Amino acid sequence: MLKKLHTTDQTRLYFILKGGIVGIISGVLVSIFRLTIEKMTEYVQHFYLFAQEKPLWLIFWAMLSIVVAIFIGYLIKAQPHISGSGVPQVEGLLQEEIHYRWFPVLLNKFVGGILAIGPGLFLGREGPSIQLGASVGQGLSSTYDSPKYEQKILISSGASAGLAAAFNAPIAAVLFIVEEVHHTFSPLIWLTSLVSSIIANFISLYIFGLQPVLYLGHMEDLPLKYYGLLLILGVFLGVLGRMYQKNLLNLPKWFNKLPIPSPFYGLVPLLLVIPIGFYFPNLLGGGNQIILNLEENSHSLYLLLLLFLLRYLFSMISYGSNLPGGIFLPILSLGAILGALFGVFSIEYLGLESFYLKNFIIIAMAGYFTAIGKAPLTAIILVTEMVGSINHLMPLGFVALIAYIVVDSLGGHPIYESLLDRLVSFKKIADPNEKIVIEFPVTAESILDGMPVRDFVWPEETLLVSIRRNEQDILPHGDTILRMDDTLLILTDTDHATDVRRQLRKKTLIK
Repeated sequence: MLKKLHTTDQTRLYFILKGGIVGIISGVLVSIFRLTIEKMTEYVQHFYLFAQEKPLWLIFWAMLSIVVAIFIGYLIKAQPHISGSGVPQVEGLLQEEIHYRWFPVLLNKFVGGILAIGPGLFLGREGPSIQLGASVGQGLSSTYDSPKYEQKILISSGASAGLAAAFNAPIAAVLFIVEEVHHTFSPLIWLTSLVSSIIANFISLYIFGLQPVLYLGHMEDLPLKYYGLLLILGVFLGVLGRMYQKNLLNLPKWFNKLPIPSPFYGLVPLLLVIPIGFYFPNLLGGGNQIILNLEENSHSLYLLLLLFLLRYLFSMISYGSNLPGGIFLPILSLGAILGALFGVFSIEYLGLESFYLKNFIIIAMAGYFTAIGKAPLTAIILVTEMVGSINHLMPLGFVALIAYIVVDSLGGHPIYESLLDRLVSFKKIADPNEKIVIEFPVTAESILDGMPVRDFVWPEETLLVSIRRNEQDILPHGDTILRMDDTLLILTDTDHATDVRRQLRKKTLIK
Protein backbone atom coordinates (compact mmCIF):
# COMPACT_ATOMS: atom_id res chain seq x y z
CA MET A 1 0.00 0.00 0.00
CA LEU A 2 2.77 2.43 0.93
CA LYS A 3 4.66 1.51 -2.22
CA LYS A 4 1.56 2.22 -4.36
CA LEU A 5 1.05 5.58 -2.63
CA HIS A 6 4.71 6.48 -3.16
CA THR A 7 4.42 5.62 -6.87
CA THR A 8 1.30 7.76 -7.22
CA ASP A 9 2.99 10.74 -5.55
CA GLN A 10 6.02 10.38 -7.82
CA THR A 11 3.72 10.37 -10.85
CA ARG A 12 1.99 13.53 -9.72
CA LEU A 13 5.27 15.29 -9.02
CA TYR A 14 6.46 14.28 -12.48
CA PHE A 15 3.41 15.84 -14.13
CA ILE A 16 3.61 18.92 -11.91
CA LEU A 17 7.15 19.46 -13.20
CA LYS A 18 6.20 19.00 -16.83
CA GLY A 19 3.08 21.10 -16.40
CA GLY A 20 5.29 23.86 -15.01
CA ILE A 21 7.55 23.72 -18.09
CA VAL A 22 4.52 23.89 -20.39
CA GLY A 23 3.16 26.81 -18.36
CA ILE A 24 6.39 28.81 -18.60
CA ILE A 25 6.78 28.38 -22.36
CA SER A 26 3.07 28.90 -23.08
CA GLY A 27 2.90 31.93 -20.78
CA VAL A 28 5.79 33.67 -22.52
CA LEU A 29 4.60 32.77 -26.03
CA VAL A 30 0.95 33.75 -25.51
CA SER A 31 1.88 36.95 -23.66
CA ILE A 32 4.03 38.03 -26.62
CA PHE A 33 1.15 37.08 -28.94
CA ARG A 34 -1.34 39.08 -26.88
CA LEU A 35 0.94 42.09 -26.48
CA THR A 36 1.72 42.24 -30.20
CA ILE A 37 -1.97 42.13 -31.11
CA GLU A 38 -2.85 44.87 -28.63
CA LYS A 39 -0.08 47.18 -29.83
CA MET A 40 -0.88 46.49 -33.46
CA THR A 41 -4.58 47.26 -32.93
CA GLU A 42 -3.65 50.54 -31.22
CA TYR A 43 -1.47 51.56 -34.17
CA VAL A 44 -4.23 50.63 -36.60
CA GLN A 45 -6.72 52.80 -34.69
CA HIS A 46 -4.28 55.72 -34.76
CA PHE A 47 -3.87 55.22 -38.50
CA TYR A 48 -7.63 55.47 -39.07
CA LEU A 49 -7.75 58.69 -37.03
CA PHE A 50 -4.95 60.02 -39.24
CA ALA A 51 -6.78 58.81 -42.37
CA GLN A 52 -9.89 60.76 -41.39
CA GLU A 53 -7.88 63.89 -42.21
CA LYS A 54 -6.11 62.38 -45.25
CA PRO A 55 -8.51 59.79 -46.78
CA LEU A 56 -6.22 59.03 -49.75
CA TRP A 57 -4.09 56.94 -47.41
CA LEU A 58 -6.95 54.41 -47.39
CA ILE A 59 -5.92 53.35 -50.91
CA PHE A 60 -2.51 52.35 -49.61
CA TRP A 61 -4.17 50.61 -46.64
CA ALA A 62 -6.50 48.64 -48.92
CA MET A 63 -3.55 47.44 -51.03
CA LEU A 64 -1.64 46.45 -47.88
CA SER A 65 -4.73 44.58 -46.60
CA ILE A 66 -4.92 42.59 -49.83
CA VAL A 67 -1.26 41.61 -49.47
CA VAL A 68 -1.83 40.56 -45.85
CA ALA A 69 -4.92 38.52 -46.79
CA ILE A 70 -3.01 36.71 -49.55
CA PHE A 71 -0.09 36.01 -47.23
CA ILE A 72 -2.40 34.60 -44.54
CA GLY A 73 -4.11 32.56 -47.25
CA TYR A 74 -0.83 30.87 -48.12
CA LEU A 75 -0.19 30.18 -44.42
CA ILE A 76 -3.61 28.49 -44.22
CA LYS A 77 -2.98 26.62 -47.44
CA ALA A 78 0.29 25.27 -46.01
CA GLN A 79 -1.30 24.40 -42.63
CA PRO A 80 -5.11 24.17 -42.89
CA HIS A 81 -5.44 23.46 -39.16
CA ILE A 82 -4.52 27.04 -38.24
CA SER A 83 -7.83 28.36 -39.58
CA GLY A 84 -10.53 29.47 -37.17
CA SER A 85 -10.17 29.57 -33.41
CA GLY A 86 -8.14 26.37 -33.07
CA VAL A 87 -10.24 24.94 -30.23
CA PRO A 88 -12.01 22.33 -32.42
CA GLN A 89 -8.59 21.28 -33.75
CA VAL A 90 -7.28 20.82 -30.20
CA GLU A 91 -10.35 18.76 -29.25
CA GLY A 92 -9.91 16.68 -32.42
CA LEU A 93 -6.23 16.16 -31.63
CA LEU A 94 -7.08 14.90 -28.14
CA GLN A 95 -9.77 12.60 -29.52
CA GLU A 96 -7.37 11.37 -32.23
CA GLU A 97 -9.73 12.46 -34.99
CA ILE A 98 -7.23 15.04 -36.27
CA HIS A 99 -3.47 14.78 -36.64
CA TYR A 100 -0.99 17.55 -37.39
CA ARG A 101 2.63 18.47 -36.73
CA TRP A 102 2.98 20.84 -33.84
CA PHE A 103 5.74 23.24 -34.91
CA PRO A 104 4.37 24.36 -38.34
CA VAL A 105 0.96 24.89 -36.73
CA LEU A 106 2.47 26.86 -33.84
CA LEU A 107 4.55 29.08 -36.13
CA ASN A 108 1.82 29.72 -38.72
CA LYS A 109 -0.87 30.25 -36.07
CA PHE A 110 1.32 32.76 -34.24
CA VAL A 111 2.09 34.81 -37.36
CA GLY A 112 -1.32 34.37 -38.98
CA GLY A 113 -3.19 35.18 -35.77
CA ILE A 114 -1.33 38.46 -35.29
CA LEU A 115 -1.90 39.49 -38.90
CA ALA A 116 -5.59 38.55 -38.79
CA ILE A 117 -6.58 39.97 -35.40
CA GLY A 118 -4.22 42.96 -35.31
CA PRO A 119 -5.93 44.96 -38.11
CA GLY A 120 -9.04 45.20 -35.95
CA LEU A 121 -11.22 42.33 -37.14
CA PHE A 122 -13.89 41.19 -34.70
CA LEU A 123 -11.90 38.13 -33.65
CA GLY A 124 -10.59 37.01 -30.26
CA ARG A 125 -7.08 36.08 -29.20
CA GLU A 126 -8.14 33.29 -26.83
CA GLY A 127 -8.82 30.53 -29.40
CA PRO A 128 -5.42 30.91 -31.07
CA SER A 129 -3.85 31.16 -27.61
CA ILE A 130 -5.40 27.82 -26.67
CA GLN A 131 -4.01 26.19 -29.82
CA LEU A 132 -0.60 27.79 -29.30
CA GLY A 133 -0.45 26.44 -25.74
CA ALA A 134 -1.65 23.02 -26.89
CA SER A 135 1.10 22.99 -29.54
CA VAL A 136 3.66 23.73 -26.84
CA GLY A 137 2.40 20.73 -24.86
CA GLN A 138 2.42 18.59 -27.98
CA GLY A 139 5.94 19.70 -28.80
CA LEU A 140 7.24 18.95 -25.32
CA SER A 141 5.69 15.47 -25.35
CA SER A 142 7.20 14.82 -28.81
CA THR A 143 10.62 15.93 -27.60
CA TYR A 144 10.55 13.40 -24.75
CA ASP A 145 8.82 10.73 -26.88
CA SER A 146 6.05 10.52 -24.27
CA PRO A 147 3.40 7.79 -24.30
CA LYS A 148 0.00 8.69 -25.74
CA TYR A 149 -1.75 9.33 -22.41
CA GLU A 150 1.03 11.73 -21.37
CA GLN A 151 0.81 13.56 -24.68
CA LYS A 152 -2.89 14.20 -24.07
CA ILE A 153 -2.24 15.46 -20.55
CA LEU A 154 0.46 17.88 -21.73
CA ILE A 155 -1.64 19.07 -24.68
CA SER A 156 -4.53 19.72 -22.28
CA SER A 157 -2.29 21.59 -19.84
CA GLY A 158 -0.87 23.69 -22.68
CA ALA A 159 -4.35 24.60 -23.89
CA SER A 160 -5.30 25.59 -20.35
CA ALA A 161 -2.14 27.69 -19.99
CA GLY A 162 -2.88 29.46 -23.28
CA LEU A 163 -6.35 30.49 -22.16
CA ALA A 164 -5.07 31.55 -18.73
CA ALA A 165 -2.43 33.82 -20.28
CA ALA A 166 -4.90 35.26 -22.80
CA PHE A 167 -7.54 36.28 -20.25
CA ASN A 168 -5.77 36.13 -16.85
CA ALA A 169 -8.37 33.58 -15.80
CA PRO A 170 -6.48 30.46 -14.62
CA ILE A 171 -9.36 28.73 -12.80
CA ALA A 172 -11.73 29.21 -15.74
CA ALA A 173 -9.00 27.86 -18.03
CA VAL A 174 -8.83 24.62 -16.04
CA LEU A 175 -12.63 24.38 -15.97
CA PHE A 176 -12.72 24.90 -19.74
CA ILE A 177 -10.46 21.89 -20.26
CA VAL A 178 -12.54 19.73 -17.92
CA GLU A 179 -16.01 20.91 -18.96
CA GLU A 180 -15.65 21.78 -22.64
CA VAL A 181 -12.76 19.69 -23.95
CA HIS A 182 -12.78 16.42 -21.99
CA HIS A 183 -16.33 16.43 -20.55
CA THR A 184 -15.02 14.41 -17.60
CA PHE A 185 -12.78 14.80 -14.57
CA SER A 186 -9.26 13.35 -14.51
CA PRO A 187 -7.06 14.11 -11.46
CA LEU A 188 -3.84 14.17 -13.50
CA ILE A 189 -5.29 16.40 -16.22
CA TRP A 190 -6.78 18.73 -13.60
CA LEU A 191 -3.56 18.93 -11.58
CA THR A 192 -1.23 19.41 -14.55
CA SER A 193 -3.54 21.98 -16.14
CA LEU A 194 -3.81 23.90 -12.87
CA VAL A 195 -0.01 24.09 -12.54
CA SER A 196 0.50 25.26 -16.12
CA SER A 197 -2.39 27.77 -15.89
CA ILE A 198 -1.16 29.35 -12.66
CA ILE A 199 2.38 29.74 -14.01
CA ALA A 200 1.24 31.07 -17.38
CA ASN A 201 -1.11 33.49 -15.63
CA PHE A 202 1.72 34.69 -13.36
CA ILE A 203 3.84 35.50 -16.42
CA SER A 204 0.93 37.31 -18.07
CA LEU A 205 0.20 39.31 -14.91
CA TYR A 206 3.85 40.34 -14.74
CA ILE A 207 3.61 41.78 -18.27
CA PHE A 208 0.07 43.22 -18.27
CA GLY A 209 -0.43 44.10 -14.61
CA LEU A 210 -2.72 42.85 -11.86
CA GLN A 211 -5.92 44.59 -12.90
CA PRO A 212 -8.50 42.14 -14.33
CA VAL A 213 -9.02 42.28 -18.08
CA LEU A 214 -12.62 43.56 -17.81
CA TYR A 215 -12.48 45.37 -14.47
CA LEU A 216 -15.65 47.46 -14.11
CA GLY A 217 -15.15 48.74 -10.58
CA HIS A 218 -17.41 48.31 -7.58
CA MET A 219 -20.87 46.82 -8.06
CA GLU A 220 -23.95 46.83 -5.87
CA ASP A 221 -25.56 43.50 -5.05
CA LEU A 222 -28.63 42.90 -7.21
CA PRO A 223 -31.75 42.61 -4.98
CA LEU A 224 -33.84 39.45 -5.14
CA LYS A 225 -36.85 41.44 -6.37
CA TYR A 226 -35.15 41.76 -9.77
CA TYR A 227 -34.72 38.04 -10.34
CA GLY A 228 -37.89 38.05 -12.43
CA LEU A 229 -36.02 40.29 -14.86
CA LEU A 230 -33.10 37.84 -14.79
CA LEU A 231 -35.45 35.02 -15.74
CA ILE A 232 -36.57 36.97 -18.81
CA LEU A 233 -32.96 37.87 -19.59
CA GLY A 234 -31.93 34.19 -19.43
CA VAL A 235 -34.66 33.19 -21.89
CA PHE A 236 -33.73 36.11 -24.16
CA LEU A 237 -30.05 35.11 -24.18
CA GLY A 238 -30.84 31.43 -24.73
CA VAL A 239 -32.91 32.17 -27.84
CA LEU A 240 -30.32 34.55 -29.29
CA GLY A 241 -27.52 32.12 -28.40
CA ARG A 242 -29.21 29.37 -30.40
CA MET A 243 -29.54 31.79 -33.32
CA TYR A 244 -25.81 32.52 -33.09
CA GLN A 245 -25.02 28.79 -33.20
CA LYS A 246 -27.14 28.25 -36.32
CA ASN A 247 -25.70 31.25 -38.14
CA LEU A 248 -22.10 30.34 -37.28
CA LEU A 249 -22.51 26.77 -38.52
CA ASN A 250 -24.10 28.00 -41.76
CA LEU A 251 -21.22 30.34 -42.60
CA PRO A 252 -19.43 27.87 -44.95
CA LYS A 253 -22.55 27.72 -47.16
CA TRP A 254 -22.46 31.48 -47.62
CA PHE A 255 -18.70 31.81 -48.08
CA ASN A 256 -18.54 28.90 -50.53
CA LYS A 257 -20.52 31.04 -52.98
CA LEU A 258 -17.56 33.42 -53.29
CA PRO A 259 -15.52 33.06 -56.51
CA ILE A 260 -12.22 32.72 -54.61
CA PRO A 261 -10.46 29.72 -52.99
CA SER A 262 -11.35 29.16 -49.32
CA PRO A 263 -7.86 29.96 -47.91
CA PHE A 264 -8.24 33.49 -49.31
CA TYR A 265 -11.69 34.28 -47.89
CA GLY A 266 -9.87 36.64 -45.54
CA LEU A 267 -9.87 39.21 -48.34
CA VAL A 268 -13.52 39.93 -47.55
CA PRO A 269 -13.29 40.98 -43.86
CA LEU A 270 -9.89 42.62 -44.25
CA LEU A 271 -11.36 44.96 -46.88
CA LEU A 272 -14.74 45.42 -45.20
CA VAL A 273 -13.10 46.43 -41.92
CA ILE A 274 -11.60 49.52 -43.61
CA PRO A 275 -14.84 51.58 -43.70
CA ILE A 276 -15.66 50.42 -40.16
CA GLY A 277 -12.24 51.53 -38.95
CA PHE A 278 -12.48 54.83 -40.85
CA TYR A 279 -15.81 55.84 -39.31
CA PHE A 280 -15.69 53.94 -35.99
CA PRO A 281 -12.05 53.23 -35.05
CA ASN A 282 -13.00 52.62 -31.41
CA LEU A 283 -15.15 49.65 -32.40
CA LEU A 284 -12.25 47.64 -33.82
CA GLY A 285 -10.94 44.48 -32.20
CA GLY A 286 -12.35 41.62 -30.17
CA GLY A 287 -14.49 43.91 -28.04
CA ASN A 288 -12.90 44.32 -24.60
CA GLN A 289 -12.81 48.13 -24.89
CA ILE A 290 -16.46 48.15 -25.92
CA ILE A 291 -17.38 46.20 -22.79
CA LEU A 292 -15.45 48.64 -20.61
CA ASN A 293 -17.13 51.66 -22.27
CA LEU A 294 -20.72 50.38 -22.09
CA GLU A 295 -21.20 51.38 -18.48
CA GLU A 296 -19.09 54.54 -18.63
CA ASN A 297 -21.05 56.13 -21.47
CA SER A 298 -24.82 56.38 -21.58
CA HIS A 299 -26.19 54.80 -24.75
CA SER A 300 -29.70 54.89 -26.13
CA LEU A 301 -31.60 51.70 -26.99
CA TYR A 302 -31.38 52.57 -30.68
CA LEU A 303 -27.59 53.02 -30.55
CA LEU A 304 -27.10 49.77 -28.60
CA LEU A 305 -29.23 47.87 -31.10
CA LEU A 306 -27.19 49.22 -34.03
CA LEU A 307 -23.97 48.39 -32.18
CA PHE A 308 -25.15 44.81 -31.58
CA LEU A 309 -26.14 44.32 -35.22
CA LEU A 310 -22.80 45.67 -36.47
CA ARG A 311 -20.78 43.53 -34.04
CA TYR A 312 -22.90 40.45 -34.74
CA LEU A 313 -22.76 40.63 -38.53
CA PHE A 314 -19.09 41.52 -38.83
CA SER A 315 -18.00 38.97 -36.22
CA MET A 316 -19.74 36.36 -38.40
CA ILE A 317 -17.94 37.65 -41.48
CA SER A 318 -14.62 37.74 -39.62
CA TYR A 319 -14.87 34.19 -38.28
CA GLY A 320 -16.46 32.67 -41.39
CA SER A 321 -13.50 33.73 -43.51
CA ASN A 322 -11.29 30.97 -42.00
CA LEU A 323 -8.83 33.52 -40.63
CA PRO A 324 -6.93 32.46 -37.48
CA GLY A 325 -9.01 34.01 -34.72
CA GLY A 326 -11.36 33.06 -31.91
CA ILE A 327 -14.94 33.74 -30.82
CA PHE A 328 -14.58 33.89 -27.01
CA LEU A 329 -14.15 37.64 -26.72
CA PRO A 330 -16.58 38.54 -29.55
CA ILE A 331 -19.22 36.39 -27.78
CA LEU A 332 -18.56 38.13 -24.47
CA SER A 333 -18.79 41.56 -26.10
CA LEU A 334 -22.07 40.65 -27.78
CA GLY A 335 -23.40 39.39 -24.47
CA ALA A 336 -22.35 42.62 -22.76
CA ILE A 337 -24.17 44.70 -25.40
CA LEU A 338 -27.30 42.57 -24.96
CA GLY A 339 -27.04 43.05 -21.20
CA ALA A 340 -26.74 46.82 -21.66
CA LEU A 341 -29.68 46.77 -24.07
CA PHE A 342 -31.83 44.85 -21.60
CA GLY A 343 -30.64 46.99 -18.69
CA VAL A 344 -31.35 50.31 -20.41
CA PHE A 345 -34.81 49.05 -21.40
CA SER A 346 -35.46 48.03 -17.78
CA ILE A 347 -34.24 51.42 -16.51
CA GLU A 348 -36.42 53.41 -18.93
CA TYR A 349 -39.59 51.33 -18.78
CA LEU A 350 -39.51 48.99 -15.76
CA GLY A 351 -38.16 51.22 -12.99
CA LEU A 352 -34.72 49.62 -12.58
CA GLU A 353 -32.19 51.86 -10.83
CA SER A 354 -29.51 53.02 -13.24
CA PHE A 355 -26.57 51.88 -11.09
CA TYR A 356 -27.61 48.26 -11.69
CA LEU A 357 -26.80 48.55 -15.42
CA LYS A 358 -23.29 47.25 -14.75
CA ASN A 359 -24.73 44.10 -13.18
CA PHE A 360 -26.78 43.30 -16.26
CA ILE A 361 -23.77 43.82 -18.55
CA ILE A 362 -21.73 41.31 -16.54
CA ILE A 363 -24.54 38.79 -16.04
CA ALA A 364 -25.45 38.76 -19.73
CA MET A 365 -21.86 37.97 -20.73
CA ALA A 366 -22.01 34.70 -18.80
CA GLY A 367 -25.52 33.90 -20.00
CA TYR A 368 -24.77 34.45 -23.67
CA PHE A 369 -21.50 32.51 -23.46
CA THR A 370 -23.35 29.64 -21.77
CA ALA A 371 -26.05 29.64 -24.46
CA ILE A 372 -23.45 29.29 -27.22
CA GLY A 373 -20.76 27.15 -25.61
CA LYS A 374 -23.03 25.15 -23.25
CA ALA A 375 -20.31 25.33 -20.60
CA PRO A 376 -22.00 27.18 -17.70
CA LEU A 377 -19.33 26.62 -15.05
CA THR A 378 -16.62 27.92 -17.38
CA ALA A 379 -18.78 30.93 -18.26
CA ILE A 380 -19.51 31.81 -14.62
CA ILE A 381 -15.90 31.57 -13.43
CA LEU A 382 -14.46 33.14 -16.59
CA VAL A 383 -16.59 36.27 -16.23
CA THR A 384 -15.94 36.39 -12.48
CA GLU A 385 -12.17 36.30 -12.97
CA MET A 386 -12.23 38.77 -15.86
CA VAL A 387 -14.25 41.42 -14.00
CA GLY A 388 -12.54 40.78 -10.66
CA SER A 389 -15.67 40.61 -8.50
CA ILE A 390 -17.62 37.80 -6.81
CA ASN A 391 -20.66 39.94 -5.94
CA HIS A 392 -22.61 38.58 -8.87
CA LEU A 393 -22.04 34.81 -8.55
CA MET A 394 -25.68 34.02 -7.67
CA PRO A 395 -27.29 36.03 -10.53
CA LEU A 396 -24.58 34.75 -12.91
CA GLY A 397 -25.43 31.16 -12.03
CA PHE A 398 -29.17 31.81 -12.27
CA VAL A 399 -29.05 33.38 -15.74
CA ALA A 400 -26.51 30.84 -17.01
CA LEU A 401 -28.80 28.01 -15.90
CA ILE A 402 -31.86 29.53 -17.58
CA ALA A 403 -29.93 30.19 -20.81
CA TYR A 404 -28.59 26.62 -20.77
CA ILE A 405 -32.07 25.13 -20.34
CA VAL A 406 -33.48 27.29 -23.14
CA VAL A 407 -30.75 26.51 -25.68
CA ASP A 408 -30.85 22.81 -24.77
CA SER A 409 -34.62 22.70 -25.31
CA LEU A 410 -34.08 24.34 -28.72
CA GLY A 411 -31.69 21.55 -29.76
CA GLY A 412 -28.43 23.44 -29.32
CA HIS A 413 -25.13 21.63 -28.90
CA PRO A 414 -21.78 22.94 -27.59
CA ILE A 415 -20.46 25.12 -30.40
CA TYR A 416 -16.91 23.75 -30.38
CA GLU A 417 -18.21 20.18 -30.50
CA SER A 418 -20.38 21.11 -33.50
CA LEU A 419 -17.44 22.81 -35.22
CA LEU A 420 -15.31 19.70 -34.66
CA ASP A 421 -18.00 17.43 -36.12
CA ARG A 422 -18.16 19.67 -39.17
CA LEU A 423 -14.38 19.77 -39.48
CA VAL A 424 -14.04 15.98 -39.28
CA SER A 425 -16.90 15.41 -41.71
CA PHE A 426 -15.20 17.64 -44.30
CA LYS A 427 -11.87 15.79 -44.17
CA LYS A 428 -10.60 12.29 -43.74
CA ILE A 429 -7.50 13.09 -41.79
CA ALA A 430 -6.13 9.73 -40.82
CA ASP A 431 -5.69 6.31 -42.41
CA PRO A 432 -9.17 4.67 -42.14
CA ASN A 433 -7.57 1.33 -41.28
CA GLU A 434 -5.49 2.69 -38.41
CA LYS A 435 -6.53 1.32 -35.01
CA ILE A 436 -6.95 3.78 -32.16
CA VAL A 437 -8.09 3.63 -28.55
CA ILE A 438 -10.76 6.16 -27.60
CA GLU A 439 -11.61 7.14 -24.04
CA PHE A 440 -15.22 7.28 -22.91
CA PRO A 441 -16.24 8.39 -19.38
CA VAL A 442 -18.99 6.79 -17.30
CA THR A 443 -20.86 9.77 -15.88
CA ALA A 444 -23.58 10.03 -13.24
CA GLU A 445 -26.34 10.23 -15.86
CA SER A 446 -25.08 7.14 -17.76
CA ILE A 447 -26.98 3.84 -17.77
CA LEU A 448 -23.58 2.13 -17.59
CA ASP A 449 -23.20 3.02 -13.90
CA GLY A 450 -23.76 -0.29 -12.04
CA MET A 451 -24.17 -2.33 -15.22
CA PRO A 452 -22.16 -5.50 -16.03
CA VAL A 453 -20.10 -5.25 -19.22
CA ARG A 454 -22.04 -8.11 -20.87
CA ASP A 455 -25.44 -6.41 -20.44
CA PHE A 456 -24.63 -3.44 -22.65
CA VAL A 457 -25.00 -3.70 -26.43
CA TRP A 458 -21.69 -2.26 -27.60
CA PRO A 459 -21.46 -0.56 -31.02
CA GLU A 460 -20.05 -2.60 -33.86
CA GLU A 461 -16.36 -2.24 -34.71
CA THR A 462 -15.45 -1.78 -31.02
CA LEU A 463 -13.63 -3.73 -28.32
CA LEU A 464 -13.52 -2.72 -24.65
CA VAL A 465 -9.85 -3.31 -23.81
CA SER A 466 -9.48 -1.70 -20.37
CA ILE A 467 -11.24 0.21 -17.60
CA ARG A 468 -9.35 2.99 -15.83
CA ARG A 469 -10.59 3.34 -12.24
CA ASN A 470 -8.90 5.37 -9.50
CA GLU A 471 -5.65 5.55 -11.50
CA GLN A 472 -5.66 1.76 -11.94
CA ASP A 473 -6.25 -0.19 -15.16
CA ILE A 474 -8.73 -3.08 -14.89
CA LEU A 475 -8.92 -5.85 -17.47
CA PRO A 476 -12.64 -6.16 -18.21
CA HIS A 477 -14.67 -9.39 -18.22
CA GLY A 478 -18.32 -9.99 -18.96
CA ASP A 479 -19.26 -9.81 -15.28
CA THR A 480 -17.18 -6.68 -14.52
CA ILE A 481 -19.46 -4.01 -13.01
CA LEU A 482 -18.98 -0.54 -14.51
CA ARG A 483 -18.96 2.38 -12.09
CA MET A 484 -19.42 6.14 -12.26
CA ASP A 485 -16.12 7.95 -12.94
CA ASP A 486 -14.71 4.93 -14.80
CA THR A 487 -12.92 5.75 -18.06
CA LEU A 488 -13.48 3.11 -20.72
CA LEU A 489 -10.66 2.45 -23.18
CA ILE A 490 -12.30 1.24 -26.38
CA LEU A 491 -10.44 -0.06 -29.44
CA THR A 492 -11.79 0.90 -32.85
CA ASP A 493 -10.43 2.33 -36.12
CA THR A 494 -10.19 5.93 -37.26
CA ASP A 495 -12.95 5.49 -39.83
CA HIS A 496 -15.50 4.61 -37.13
CA ALA A 497 -14.20 6.63 -34.16
CA THR A 498 -16.54 9.61 -34.57
CA ASP A 499 -19.60 7.42 -35.10
CA VAL A 500 -18.67 5.20 -32.15
CA ARG A 501 -18.45 8.20 -29.81
CA ARG A 502 -21.80 9.47 -31.07
CA GLN A 503 -23.45 6.08 -30.59
CA LEU A 504 -22.04 5.69 -27.09
CA ARG A 505 -23.26 9.14 -26.03
CA LYS A 506 -26.72 8.39 -27.41
CA LYS A 507 -27.06 4.84 -26.06
CA THR A 508 -25.71 5.48 -22.55
CA LEU A 509 -27.78 8.52 -21.54
CA ILE A 510 -30.69 7.79 -19.18
CA LYS A 511 -33.91 8.30 -21.14
